[in-house]
Amino acid sequence: MPYRADEFTKGQYYHIYNRGAGKSKIFFNEGNYQYLIRLIQKYMAKYGISIIAYCLMPNHYHFLILQLTDSPISKFINVLFNAYVQALNLQQGRTGTLFEGRFKHICVDNWNYLSHLCRYIHRNPVKAGLVAKPEDWEYSNFREYVGIRNSELKDDEFIKTYFPNPEEYIAFVNDAQDEEKSLPKIGKYIWD
Repeated sequence: MPYRADEFTKGQYYHIYNRGAGKSKIFFNEGNYQYLIRLIQKYMAKYGISIIAYCLMPNHYHFLILQLTDSPISKFINVLFNAYVQALNLQQGRTGTLFEGRFKHICVDNWNYLSHLCRYIHRNPVKAGLVAKPEDWEYSNFREYVGIRNSELKDDEFIKTYFPNPEEYIAFVNDAQDEEKSLPKIGKYIWD
């Protein structure tokens, strides 16, 4: 893949997202989700990133990532998804592209939008009708935010700073009316 000249800055938050080519599936079974999660755990420290929020959906993904070093997030994403696509193609007996072009990214340059973007990412499976509550979706870090599960795919300092009370975060994420009001304000940071 040719070099990507986009700027990624140490200490900055980024919303990273992409979907399957033609809006098709990128996860075909539970093992696919679990494999990508293992790859994230394997590469996140090596490439100096912290996962703030994530959600893996059947045909797309969302990450809110903090870049901790000078190594650009693009290196992490490229290594992560090259490994994933190679394994998936082998497993599924398929060839060709899996994604709709290169991943998209938006620098989250307004601190007020971080919380709303976390809610948007964590509510994605509910909005898609896959589950009734965010905690029912296994492939996001909402469960880590509210203390249901413990894994390294979260940023403890971020959660302590912005969402120290799990019950308040649950209420915030489940407030669909407030989410609808916030969507126009954070419009440039989201994608469906």
